[in-house]
Amino acid sequence: MFDIGFSELILIALVALIVIGPERLPKVARTAGHLLGRLQRYVNDVKADINREMQLDELKRLQQQVEQSAREMELSVNKELTTVEETLNQPFKALSQDGAAEPHAPAEHSGAPAEAGAAAQSDTDLGQEAGAARKSG
Repeated sequence: MFDIGFSELILIALVALIVIGPERLPKVARTAGHLLGRLQRYVNDVKADINREMQLDELKRLQQQVEQSAREMELSVNKELTTVEETLNQPFKALSQDGAAEPHAPAEHSGAPAEAGAAAQSDTDLGQEAGAARKSG
């Protein structure tokens, strides 16, 4: 970190011994060690925070890409669905247009069953009259 060699460290220790004195040197060394430990923990915490933020940014970018892909896929599926629906509905549209062009044809067909029903009704009436004549006769 500071690129200090062993000989430089011995020189710093001798200067500290002379300046601080032998009685206070152990206390000062302990305090300096604690402060250095705090500094290292603080630097490590800052590094970890920066790494977390970078990972969070990467995750956000990835999430945006996934959401964009999902939107594109949804649009593609909706487009294909619309195309398929139009393809399937074309025969029904053609039939409804043909039916609208010939409105009289269904009316003629609807009259024929009514006439057949009336004829059947008259036959049953005749059958009832014949049965009544036999009973009375």
